[in-house]
Amino acid sequence: MVPPAHDDLGLGTWRRDPGTVVRRAVSVPAGDLSPLAIVAESEVPGAATDWLPHSHPMHELVWVRGGTLTSRIGNQIFTVPAGFGLWLPAGVVHGGRLTAGAELHDAFFDPGRTPVAFPEPTSITMTPLLESLLMRLARRDLDASARARTEAVVFDVLDPAEPQFALVLPGDPRIDAIAEALIEDPSDDRGLQEWAADLGVSDRTITRAFREATGLSFGQWRQVLRVHQALALLSEGADVRGVSERLGYAQPSTFIVAFRRVMKVTPGVLAQGSSSRT
Repeated sequence: MVPPAHDDLGLGTWRRDPGTVVRRAVSVPAGDLSPLAIVAESEVPGAATDWLPHSHPMHELVWVRGGTLTSRIGNQIFTVPAGFGLWLPAGVVHGGRLTAGAELHDAFFDPGRTPVAFPEPTSITMTPLLESLLMRLARRDLDASARARTEAVVFDVLDPAEPQFALVLPGDPRIDAIAEALIEDPSDDRGLQEWAADLGVSDRTITRAFREATGLSFGQWRQVLRVHQALALLSEGADVRGVSERLGYAQPSTFIVAFRRVMKVTPGVLAQGSSSRT
C-alpha cells in the first residue's frame, strides 16, 4: 500500500525546467456531472507544468501524449510515458509534473458508479481502444444511451499495466543525501564505498538502509531511478544512444539490458510506441 500523503508534500522529483508554470490542481470539469459515470477532457498547457499536491472527490485516470508526466504520491514517484496511464483513487493526495509541449488527458470516474476497484495508485495500459473510448466520452453531443454503452466498454478494457512501476523514495536520513544526489544527477556513478566515505558511514550501513527503506539494493534502486529518467527522455524524442550517455552508461547495450530488466521491454520498443502516438 502507498503510505498516506500529506498536503505539504513536496514533489521531490526531477529538476524543474526553466519557465515551468505552477498550478494548484487539475480541476474536475464544472457543471452537473450526476448523469455521467466518466467525464473526460484534454489540454495542451504549452509549457512545462507543475501541479501542487491536491486530491479529487472522483477517481482520476491521467495519460499523456508527446511527453511525460511524473507524479509524486506518498513516498513514491510514478513516471507516466506515452502508452501508459496512472489511476488515482478518489482522495489520494498527489502532485504532478508535465514536460513542455505534452498533451494532458484526464478522465474522472464517479466512485459510486464505477465497478472497477483499484484501491491504490495503479499504472494502466492505455491501449488504442481505451484511448479512443475515452476521447469519445470527451464529446458533449453523445446521447445517454451511447454514453452508457461507451462507459461499459471502458470498464471492460481498463486493465493494470505490467509491470507496475514506481520508484520508492527512501525517507531515511542515513541515505537521503544519496537519493537526492542521484535524482539531481542520475549519471552519478559513485559506488558504495565512495558514498560511505563521503557520508562517514560504512557501506554495510548504506546497503542495509536501502533494503529496509525501499526493498532494493543500492544498485537496483539506482537502476530503477535511471529507468524512470530514461522514460522521460525517450518520450521527449531522445534516441537510445543519447539517453544511455546522459544516464552514465558506458555502452548503449548496457543501458538496454538494464532497461529491459526493469520494464520487460527494450527502450527502442517504448520509443517507437511513443512516436506512433504523437
